[in-house]
Amino acid sequence: MILPVLRKSILLLQLLVFFFKAGAADYIPPARLEGFAYKTHSLHLDTILIEAFYDPVCPDSRDSWPPLKKALHHYGSRVSAVVHLLPLPYHDNAFVASRALHIVNGLNSSATFPLLEWFFKNQEKFYNAPTRNLSRASIVEEIVRSATEVVGSSHFSSIKNGFNDTKTDLLTRISFKYAASRGVYGTPFFYVNGFLLPSTGDSVDYNTWRKVIDPLVGAKKGVKNEETLHYFL
Repeated sequence: MILPVLRKSILLLQLLVFFFKAGAADYIPPARLEGFAYKTHSLHLDTILIEAFYDPVCPDSRDSWPPLKKALHHYGSRVSAVVHLLPLPYHDNAFVASRALHIVNGLNSSATFPLLEWFFKNQEKFYNAPTRNLSRASIVEEIVRSATEVVGSSHFSSIKNGFNDTKTDLLTRISFKYAASRGVYGTPFFYVNGFLLPSTGDSVDYNTWRKVIDPLVGAKKGVKNEETLHYFL
């Protein structure tokens, strides 16, 4: 038990040091809200907002996405979601995979989540040991080829060139720094309406999401009914 806690503490310290050391000199707020809004849900103040911090090559992130996705479809427009990326340093290709997601999101935002799900499905191709003897260039080439299959062949050159664009590197660094600024030290982490979900770090199942969200949806209905009553009075 001590070792996992110690490792988390060390990682959090590394994240904070990186954020303040590397971010203090060049800190500029991004031009848009950090993260990827889930494709079928709009963001506005009247919805319940779930923020998920994921690493595309993290098995726990992979396992937590299907129940969250099921919950999002169950609640429809009452709940919105934003996915933030935290490429963990002990997942060898997390930064490259996260950068690919930023590249694709800039080309076709509707393909962002299909690509994220592709990474979840094919993690064994990029998770540490299988790529130990591969060069970074060959890994990038494989990711470009695979991302092209998801997005469409017409985007091959754009995806490939995206890895030479410093803007996509910066966007991925911003994701890392943003996660650090929120105190996130592992994946998955979940925030609901800005508050950390207590079971963060585990694969939260569908029933747990229902237990978390149902009371919040009920509270919103109560507020609306009260507002309607005041209107008629």
